[in-house]
Amino acid sequence: MSAIIRNIMGKPKLFFDSSALFAGIVSPSGAARALLLMGEAGLITIVVSHQVLEETERNVAKKIPRALPFYRSALSGGFIQVVSDPPLEEVTKHRDIILHEPDVPIVVAAMRAQVDYLVTLNRKHFIEDESVAKKSGLRIGTPGDALAWVRKCLESSGGENGL
Repeated sequence: MSAIIRNIMGKPKLFFDSSALFAGIVSPSGAARALLLMGEAGLITIVVSHQVLEETERNVAKKIPRALPFYRSALSGGFIQVVSDPPLEEVTKHRDIILHEPDVPIVVAAMRAQVDYLVTLNRKHFIEDESVAKKSGLRIGTPGDALAWVRKCLESSGGENGL
């Protein structure tokens, strides 16, 4: 189903990798935080995999332990949809989808979740290599790119203006 049809039928669905989720949790402002707030308000659906949760918690605990309560609160709020990590055989099948092998399960999880957008701050592995978007069929960009796209989607579907 195309993103345009999905947005007419429902709200935009974004998959956050650990870099985007980390930025949204620890930064008091910025596009990643704005997207999390939009998810909390029910304007968009935010999806993560178990691997993303584990990586993010580990990084928050290591780099900014005082942010752990907000991280855990955000998860307990119920507005972040958690999907299973893809099975090993599916990861192996798609191992050429991205050059950085540890990111394969993230791309495959986003594909399986049928999201409209994969949100990341990892330019080197996800964004600069345009073949990742082409091979996966996903729209991939930074939180700022995703926020601009969400705003267009919400405006064109009669959502709130001025987001």
